[in-house]
Parts: sequence; structure tokens; C-alpha cells
Amino acid sequence: MDSFELNKIIAAVLLVALLVIGIGKLSNVIFHVEKPKTPGYAVNVEQAVATSTQSSSEATEEKIDMAALMALGDVATGEKVFKKCAACHSIVKGGKNNIGPALYNVVGRKVGAVSDYKYSKALSEYKKEWTFEELNGYLIKPAKWIKGTKMAFAGLRKEKDRASVILYLNQNSDNPLPLP
Repeated sequence: MDSFELNKIIAAVLLVALLVIGIGKLSNVIFHVEKPKTPGYAVNVEQAVATSTQSSSEATEEKIDMAALMALGDVATGEKVFKKCAACHSIVKGGKNNIGPALYNVVGRKVGAVSDYKYSKALSEYKKEWTFEELNGYLIKPAKWIKGTKMAFAGLRKEKDRASVILYLNQNSDNPLPLP
């Protein structure tokens, strides 16, 4: 093969490449379609759920929901489910902190109140108490409830499991709080 034939082959390849690119550009000009500014429909599941729970008085609805939620749980199930928590937390009176703080007397205690445990900045600055409602929200997905927490637990999705763990935590206290 001489250099003239090689130049022909290279020129043909370049011409095909230019044609493909040119046809693509030309078709964009001929068949230009503007995208709409807003989609034809939008599915906002989270907004729909949030709107429905906030529609009536929140305080009354929360208490009713918590009472119903607590009715789903039982202490024996809570003890079983707590085994997932026991990898990082102790629950016995006078128990030591592990990876997570000791949880004896946690229900009703100020968030971030164990003096000899180094909490994340988010938990240290969270100025609330561990109420039934706070525990329920936190146990659904800790990182979402208090952004910046170092607790890497995925959460408890089942309502019965959360209610049972909260009942178990409440029982493991010097002064268990009355149920909602």
C-alpha cells in the first residue's frame, strides 16, 4: 500500500466522522425541541405526607399518634429489638458508656446529658429532652432527625419495634414516665 492510498483511507475516515458530527448538529437545528419550564406533572410524595400531618393541630395529633403507637409495643419485644442497640449502648443501671452513651434513665433526660460521654456537636447543641415523641422520631432514622449526629444506626422502620424499644427504655429507669 502506497502513501497515496493510505491518505485516501485517512481522508475517508475523517470525512465520515465530520459527516456524522455535521448531521447530528444539523438535526438539532432542524428538529429543535424546547423543554418545558415545568414538567407536565410532578409527584411529590413527601410534601403530600407532610401537608396531611400538619393540617390539624399538631400537638393533639402527636399525642393521639403516640398513644396509639405506644399501644402497639410491648416490653418483651422491646428487649429483643434492643439487642441491635446493645452493640453500642448499655441499658443497665450504672452501666458504662460504650461506643454510644449509656441509656439507663434516658426517657425524660435532656439530650446529650451524660457527662462522661463525648457527644457529637449536633447532639450537644440539641436543646430538647428525650420524650416519647423525640425518641420515636430519632429511632426512625437518627441521621435525618438530628442532622450531624455521629450515630450511624439506620433506624427502626417498624412502628411496633420503635414503640417496643421506647417502652423498654422507659422501663429501664429509676422513674419511668407515664405513657402518653
